[in-house]
Amino acid sequence: MATIYFGGIPEEVVTREEFPMEKARQVLQEETIAIIGYGVQGPGQALNLRDNGFRVIVGQRKGKTWDKAVADGWVPGQTLFDIEEAAKKGTIIAFLLSDAGQIALWPTLKKHLTPGKALYFSHGFGITFSDQTGIVPPKDIDVILVAPKGSGTSLRRLFLAWQGINSSFAIHQDATGRARERAIAMGIGIGSGYLFPTDFKKEVYSDLTGERGTLMGAIQGIFAAQYETLRRNGHSPSEAFNETVEELTQSLMPLVAENGMDWMYANCSTTAQRGALDWWKRFKEATQPVFDELYQSVASGKEAARAISANSQPDYREKLNEELKELRESEMWQAGAAVRKLRPKG
Repeated sequence: MATIYFGGIPEEVVTREEFPMEKARQVLQEETIAIIGYGVQGPGQALNLRDNGFRVIVGQRKGKTWDKAVADGWVPGQTLFDIEEAAKKGTIIAFLLSDAGQIALWPTLKKHLTPGKALYFSHGFGITFSDQTGIVPPKDIDVILVAPKGSGTSLRRLFLAWQGINSSFAIHQDATGRARERAIAMGIGIGSGYLFPTDFKKEVYSDLTGERGTLMGAIQGIFAAQYETLRRNGHSPSEAFNETVEELTQSLMPLVAENGMDWMYANCSTTAQRGALDWWKRFKEATQPVFDELYQSVASGKEAARAISANSQPDYREKLNEELKELRESEMWQAGAAVRKLRPKG
């Protein structure tokens, strides 16, 4: 592992230079990787592994998602099977169903976790909250994790652009003595930019906090608050949306991603610099208690319990669609739809 300094703090990471694709293929040359679930993470990981020369099969129930797998080139009876058949054939079983789906399928999948196999996750939820999920693997298998820090769609898109998403990796159980190299090889195989070590608990705590925080929950809340303030003070929907969302996502965030926040501050107007430097700590002070409360809710298991309870309800999809409809039909995101249509094409 290479030592990299993050903010002056040393961390051990695995890069493609020290663990190249050829080494990953060698480590997994005798393995059959069974991707269980072709929904969110499944397609990106499966396709990237296949394109990188690994032996991959997909396990999926028949229906629309099965048809999507066929359209992506997976062949029924050869590389596409029902879930139980794929689990039986796989030596590394990538359990990539939703958290609720993993709970429901666990009794079925567990039968096929024979000695020496590896159970692979991309989220620490099922293992960390095993008292709620019931997911307790047998002791004679490896239990590993690689968690891309992005969506399955982004994982695939960046792979096709010859880039990669950074991923964390973790070892929960090493029955074979090969768990670590299996995990790292899988991480390289799916196209990770670099890999950093964690454990299942830290992965799920950070992931649930991030999803509810700056990645999705907090950013929507901040968008809505600023948009509402501008609209209440007489600004048009177009102006309010452009100043709240469009400029951030289309202009500023790419610069932050490329060069950092300090560079972006240094390369904007002096008026913008002064305002941003004067106000960012006010926003941190205002939101810090909310983030602390959020983290404690995650660590206590409350967020897991709520997710399991809500996602297992028979009418969950209907309720979800209603909540998404509320977002979609809000004035802010209706304005956003209009703005996107007006972006220059080509």
